[in-house]
Amino acid sequence: MSLRIYNTLSRAVEDFSPLIPGQVRMYVCGMTVYDLCHLGHARAMVAFDVVQRWLKTSGLNVIYVRNVTDIDDKIIRRALENGETIRALTDRMVEALHQDADALGIERPTHEPRATDYVPQMLSLIGRLEEKGLAYQAQSGAGQGDVNYAVRKFPGYGKLSGKSLDELRAGERVDVQDGKDDPLDFVLWKSAKPTEPADAKWDSAYGPGRPGWHIECSAMACELLGESFDIHGGGADLQFPHHENEIAQSEGATLDTATGRGQPLARFWMHNGFVRVDNEKMSKSLGNFFTIREILAKYDAETVRFFILRAHYRSALNYSDAHLDDARASLKRLYTALNAVAPAPVTIDWAEPLAARFKAAMDEDFGTPEAMAVLFELAGEVNKTGSAERAGLLKSLGACLGLLQNEPGSYLQAGAGLDDAQIQHLIAERAEAKKAKDFARADSIRKDLLAQGIVLKDSAQGTTWEVQA
Repeated sequence: MSLRIYNTLSRAVEDFSPLIPGQVRMYVCGMTVYDLCHLGHARAMVAFDVVQRWLKTSGLNVIYVRNVTDIDDKIIRRALENGETIRALTDRMVEALHQDADALGIERPTHEPRATDYVPQMLSLIGRLEEKGLAYQAQSGAGQGDVNYAVRKFPGYGKLSGKSLDELRAGERVDVQDGKDDPLDFVLWKSAKPTEPADAKWDSAYGPGRPGWHIECSAMACELLGESFDIHGGGADLQFPHHENEIAQSEGATLDTATGRGQPLARFWMHNGFVRVDNEKMSKSLGNFFTIREILAKYDAETVRFFILRAHYRSALNYSDAHLDDARASLKRLYTALNAVAPAPVTIDWAEPLAARFKAAMDEDFGTPEAMAVLFELAGEVNKTGSAERAGLLKSLGACLGLLQNEPGSYLQAGAGLDDAQIQHLIAERAEAKKAKDFARADSIRKDLLAQGIVLKDSAQGTTWEVQA
C-alpha cells in the first residue's frame, strides 16, 4: 500500500499495512453520553469517518468499532439530577448522538458497543491483571474496596504520551484517593457507594461496584477486535491518561514475565486535534462549547462537515461564524459547477492526473486540505469546459470525503425564506418588466430578493436563483 499514517506512538509518519491482509481493524473512543454532542465530538467523528471511508476506497475491508460510554460519574450525577434512570438518560443521548451524526453524513460504525454490555469482560480483564500482580484492592481510606492498577509495575508506562514516571506528578489528570499504593495508580473497579443508585452497581468478586473508564475501552476493543489490532483513535485529549492506561491494561494482561512484554494493543495510534474558541480548547468543562444542534440551526450540515475537513485532522480547528460563512461560500462554488454541468457517472481512474493528486494527498496521512484543493481545480475545469465527465469526477472524488452528494440545485437554494414557487413568480414578473422595458421594476425585484438573501443569476438559458452565501 501507498498509505502513510502519523503514529502518535512513534511520533512519525509510517507506512501502513494491516495485520491481516485486506482487512483493517480500527477502534475509536466514542462519547460519554450524559449530554448532547458538541463540535469537538463532531470533529472526531468526521475525522475518523473519513479515515474509514478512505480505507474502504483503498480496497480494504474495515471493521470499525466506536464505543459508547454509558456509565460514569457524570452520567450517574445527571440521571439523579433529572430524576430518571441511567438507561433512560443514556438511551435518549445515544439517539441524539445518532441523529447528529447522521445529519453530518457520518457512516455508522461496524460495531457500537455500550460499556454496560461488557462488564463481564471487564471483570475478566481485571482478574488477569490481578493474577500478574498489576492490580490490587485498596484496603483502607476513601477508596476502600476499589481495585487499582499498579502503574510502576508495568514496564514502559508513558511510551504513548512521552511522559516518564518521574515527570508525572500526583494529581496530573489522575484521581488521587486514599488506599492507593502510589498516587499514579488508577482505578479499574470502583466500589459501590451507599448514595449511588442500584442501576450503577454490578456484583463482582471484589464486591458491588462498577468499572473504571479506562478498563471499559480495553475490554470492548479486545473483545471485538482481538488483543492486537491496526488502528486506535480518539481526540488528542485522550492520549493521556486514557490511551496510556489502555495500553498498560491491555498489554499488561498479556505480559510475558520472561520478556517483560505484552501483545501491542494497536500498531497505529491516531489523535485528532482540538476545536478552539478564542484560542482555548472547546469543552464542556470550560463552558465554551457549541452543540452540534446549535450549529446546525444556523448552518447546513454539509457546510459544517466541509469546515471540519478544510483543516488537517491533526491540526487545531478554529471555530467562528466567519469561518463557517467562508466554508459555506466555498462549498457553494463547488455545487455551482455541478449545477451548471450535470455530472456523468464515472469510475475513478486513479492514474488521471487530478485523481492521482487527490489520492496522493489522502495517502499521506489523510491530507484532506490538499485533496479539497483538487476539488476546486476540477470545479474550475468544469466551469471552463462544460465537461460532464469532469463534473462526474468532481462528484466522485467528493464522495470519498462525504461531500457533494446532494442535488446541486436543491443545495444552492436551501435556506431560502421564500419558497421556490414564490421566487419563480417574482422571476417571471421581472422578466415581463424587462420585456416591457420597465427596468426600474426589474431592478427593484432583484434588489428585494437580494435583501432576503436570494441571488438571481441570468444566463442564456434563463434566470436561476440561489441563497446568498
